[in-house]
Amino acid sequence: MEIDLALVWAGIIGFAVITYVILDGFDLGIGILFPFMSETADRDVMMNSVAPVWDGNETWLVLGGGGLFAVFPLAYAVILPALYMPITLMLLALVFRGVAFEYRWRTLRWKGVWDVAFAGGSMVSAMMQGITLGALVQGIEVTGRAYSGGWWDWLTPFSIIVGVAVVIGYALLGSTWLIMKTDGSIQNRMRRYAWITAIATLSLMALVSILTPFQDAVYFKRWFAWPSLMFSLFIPLLVLFSAKGLFTGLNDHRDASPFVYSLLLFVLCFIGIAISFFPYLVPPSVTIWDAAAPEKSLSFALVGTVVLVPLILMYTAYAYWVFRGKINPEEGYH
Repeated sequence: MEIDLALVWAGIIGFAVITYVILDGFDLGIGILFPFMSETADRDVMMNSVAPVWDGNETWLVLGGGGLFAVFPLAYAVILPALYMPITLMLLALVFRGVAFEYRWRTLRWKGVWDVAFAGGSMVSAMMQGITLGALVQGIEVTGRAYSGGWWDWLTPFSIIVGVAVVIGYALLGSTWLIMKTDGSIQNRMRRYAWITAIATLSLMALVSILTPFQDAVYFKRWFAWPSLMFSLFIPLLVLFSAKGLFTGLNDHRDASPFVYSLLLFVLCFIGIAISFFPYLVPPSVTIWDAAAPEKSLSFALVGTVVLVPLILMYTAYAYWVFRGKINPEEGYH
């Protein structure tokens, strides 16, 4: 049986993207919550909770972007001109955030500056990721094999709503991560933030879900025509199940379950977007097969990926295993 390599690669890119969102989402969420914690010691603990893993989390962003360039060059050539501004701002924000991570611990005089860089970089990066997603969902204008829209087409009320939803959703992930990794006053404060961000996240998820089918006729048909209508009904039920688990975990003062259910909400959102997009890589005109590189290029790239992705998964799992458990406030980041 012949393997559809373009479809396999679409799955790999999708896996890299959702893994990045899952792993780096709570990481960015901690930075988003940073301004709400005034004590330096509390901020130190927050950063220590992700210090061993934050840079490894961004490996998946590199895999997703590099994979898109290598195996779907047409999609890369269309998406980059359409989204130069939000993508550039996202990358600059990640750079500032990464530099702040290293330099904040090496100065007292400039610590406040690096705190702002860390929080601002996290918030801007999350916002730009959401705006980029919103711009993709609303569609990119393509003529022939090139982007034919305007410079500011990515900035719309819908893309801003999606951006805000991602910022608040990442804050939810960050708060539930800290519930799992800390004790005492920080944990108690994060439980309060988790309630607020959970309600806001679910509300924005509902709003975006209502608006999405009206962005393009393809989405409307995909969500409300049979047999995809079955998924349209099934996914909201799973969202309700996850929301119930999240609120129950918060109410019962559990450590891990709020984080797990928060992650599940993001996975369900990703599945919903995938259902809306398929078979398009650049909605509403460029399909997976239109954008794919030649078959030999896909085969060649797949050989290295089959080896590297399991290795990345193994060292990522090992890092999280080594640094499992609660954070010791007395231990610093080096």
